[in-house]
Amino acid sequence: MDDAVKCAAPACYQRRHPEKTLWYRTVQAYFETWLALSKAQFDESPPTHVVQAFRRYLECGILAFGFARARCKNCGHDFLVAFSCKGRGICPSCNTRRMVETAAHLVDHVFPPLPVRQWVLSEPKRLRYFLQRNAALQGAVLRIFLRAVEHCLRKHSPGCGANASLGAVAFIQRFGSSLNEHVHFHCCIIEGLFDSTTNTDGTVAFHPSSGLDDAAFRQVQAITRRRILRLFVRRGLIDKADGDEMAAQKHDGGFSLDASIRIEADDRPGLERLLRYCARPPFSLQNLHQLDEGHLVYHNPKPHPGTPSDLVMTPLLMIGKIAALIPPPKWHLHRYFGVLAPNSHLRAAVTAKAPEAVITATSPQVLDSEDQPHRSLSHYLWSQLLARIYEVLPLICPICHAQMRIIAFITDASTIQKILGHIGEPTQPPTTSPARGPPLWEAAITTKEAHNEPHYDLAAQPAPEFEFDQRISW
Repeated sequence: MDDAVKCAAPACYQRRHPEKTLWYRTVQAYFETWLALSKAQFDESPPTHVVQAFRRYLECGILAFGFARARCKNCGHDFLVAFSCKGRGICPSCNTRRMVETAAHLVDHVFPPLPVRQWVLSEPKRLRYFLQRNAALQGAVLRIFLRAVEHCLRKHSPGCGANASLGAVAFIQRFGSSLNEHVHFHCCIIEGLFDSTTNTDGTVAFHPSSGLDDAAFRQVQAITRRRILRLFVRRGLIDKADGDEMAAQKHDGGFSLDASIRIEADDRPGLERLLRYCARPPFSLQNLHQLDEGHLVYHNPKPHPGTPSDLVMTPLLMIGKIAALIPPPKWHLHRYFGVLAPNSHLRAAVTAKAPEAVITATSPQVLDSEDQPHRSLSHYLWSQLLARIYEVLPLICPICHAQMRIIAFITDASTIQKILGHIGEPTQPPTTSPARGPPLWEAAITTKEAHNEPHYDLAAQPAPEFEFDQRISW
């Protein structure tokens, strides 16, 4: 998503320049070297979707690869908007757009004005390896967890029937705060159950939950832990003896459940902030800095006790860490459950309670209604998202303050060069550095041993203080 900044009143829009950011320059200079190094060490290229994601990122926001033209019909002022890559996991701009769009859609059109609690489930390191690479297993673990939560809510929701259902949206996060592979689940669950059998007119009755405390949370964690271990044993992923040993360990055997965050029914801005946090990308450009010519520093916003808050790494290692966090194609990063599920017969009645999208008097519609008759509610316009994030309307003329319109999409190479040459913009895209040879490989930290490290970060996740060490008991 293009950045917007505030300038002289009224606020005006300025397009972003990704080629000036540290992350873009790092990928531009070292991606081909990282790709050649990966091929030399493993005799095969990284997954196709990873390579394509990096190559598309190098074209994101660059005018030389095409753009849209916006023009004011009153004064003739115009500007150009570069195309985006719409990738997952690499591009900070597109990651931010997806995060904001997801949260906006859920707040405006999905979640009704009812209390919502965040339930966060983490698993032992030994189980994360399987979850990182198996989407079906992720779904099975989520269903086990949500059934345990639904059972807990039913016990604390007086008057609900045996068929009452919860409403939940689950976010699958594949990363930790130190750029390590760490699959865990953030579930935003409505605080109560929905029952269609209690009303004779066919309407849906909501039974709010009360009395949820630490004892209830511990019970949910115990049930979830026992059932997940049985699932892994049943599928042959771990031995029965190992499953029994993990179930008997103290300190919950590496399972962790947190349900301390609760959003009240009338706190819609707070709900949107929570959903943005759940849908956040794996890294932030604000935390990435350059130490010297050969090293980068990534600031860990939530370091573990006894671990450094700043991670020092080479550019090749940084690219490798981000590449490991890119989700495969068609892997959904958030899922709907209960009455919010797409196949639920109660979904229309429940989500109808959600408020409509808020359009303030100072935020006019960017396009007339007849220009977008078939636009889905889940798809927000680029300009609407910018207005929602930065409170800046990009299609308002900074000269006469009239409404501007997108009048063309320029994709022809010769036309692109003529227009960019006329306005003084670079006509050629930034040059990607070719792969460099073994001297750079030997100087980098990303040796074969570093690439063969386990799928968890030992520095970011210290060994437990109790006797069962999940890292070595395989």
